[in-house]
Amino acid sequence: MSKLAMVAVTVLLMVSCGESLSAQERAGAPTLQTEADEYTQYELLAPDTASFKIFYEVSATAPGAKVFFNPIRKGSIASDEAVYDAMTGEPLHFEVVSGAEARKDPLMADADAAGSYIRIQLARAVPPEGRGRLLIVKTYKDAKSYYRDGDAIVFNRGLGIKRNSVVLPQGYELIGCSVPSQVLPEPDGRIAISFMNPGAGEAPLMLRAKLGAQTGPTAAPRPLTGSRSWEAPFPGETERHRLAERAHQDRDIVYFLQQPETHAFSLYHDYTESRPGMDKYLNVVREGSTVSGPSAYVLDTGEKLATQLMTGAELSAAKIEADEPVKPATQIVVISFPPVKKGQSLRLRISETYAAPASYRLEGEELVFDRSLGRPRNAVVLPAGWYLTASAIPATVTQLPDGRVRLDFWNGRPDSVDVLIKAKRRNAPSGKPL
Repeated sequence: MSKLAMVAVTVLLMVSCGESLSAQERAGAPTLQTEADEYTQYELLAPDTASFKIFYEVSATAPGAKVFFNPIRKGSIASDEAVYDAMTGEPLHFEVVSGAEARKDPLMADADAAGSYIRIQLARAVPPEGRGRLLIVKTYKDAKSYYRDGDAIVFNRGLGIKRNSVVLPQGYELIGCSVPSQVLPEPDGRIAISFMNPGAGEAPLMLRAKLGAQTGPTAAPRPLTGSRSWEAPFPGETERHRLAERAHQDRDIVYFLQQPETHAFSLYHDYTESRPGMDKYLNVVREGSTVSGPSAYVLDTGEKLATQLMTGAELSAAKIEADEPVKPATQIVVISFPPVKKGQSLRLRISETYAAPASYRLEGEELVFDRSLGRPRNAVVLPAGWYLTASAIPATVTQLPDGRVRLDFWNGRPDSVDVLIKAKRRNAPSGKPL
């Protein structure tokens, strides 16, 4: 090898080693703290304490970091802190420091000097492209976030973490939830909500709850099974339907569940007809359901409309075409109205009562409503005397003036939502189910 070639190789090796060393140095000396995989669970303690216990899962991601700083929220008084290494379960050393002290660490050059932080010694340095997983436990007292309002309790807190759960105290039922959330029972029967916030900014969560839920062994949920939904798998929609604007679609529906022993629910659904010449609306009853008591009127004028219950065979004999295939025994509700004139429209409200044992039933002491809902806007109202224990699909929750609980499911996707709701009987003031 010539001297010139040897010099070139030497230079390349020096550059390569220098780049490798530089990368290692960068990994060993992180600039600012970063994190990932954040999830928080809030357990609401006795209301008069204005306190809640927090379980915060987080991963430190700055390569080479040996410490992690967790801010203490302003306005909250922290106590009972503990920190664990998620890999081993071992407790970690930590201390509470001021924001000014935190700023001395290069990781926290942008720390709030007026704030306070929990400084945690990690079990091991964060490896390159790795994570240092932590569980941080603490109790906050914050009367502005957690308080009584008449006979209700309120948890009113903007949550910046994107994945969250809040567990109500024993004996409290959920009567209000401002952020679409799953509702799930804890093993001991306490009610929890859970949600993900994919958007920018905090989730403005406001929960309201009242006494009325069962306590003790009867509050525990029925063990879950491996059974699947009775509904057929979603077949998919046409391109026309998938690319239609969901926010402007005018179909919405509200279900009013009757007592579960009846397997019955009444409903109304609203629909705007604007196609010139259309003079009827066909509501095809879903297989497994039977319909009774149909009625309809024009929302714009209050005019009552004629309704007729037909079978698929009768529809075919009358040479009335449906927008979808119907079997001879299928029930169809036909609503007739004056032909729509060009440039005009009619807003219809159609009311019916359905019986659907597969969809709506009582399993032991639990109410179960299991039904696929296809509208962009859907709502379900529980029967009187029942409190919500589970909702598989995220919903907002409100309480009607008569005490019944309403769930709203707004679906911005071009598919159905497979709603699964469970409920239990409310406790009377004596502590026994109503």
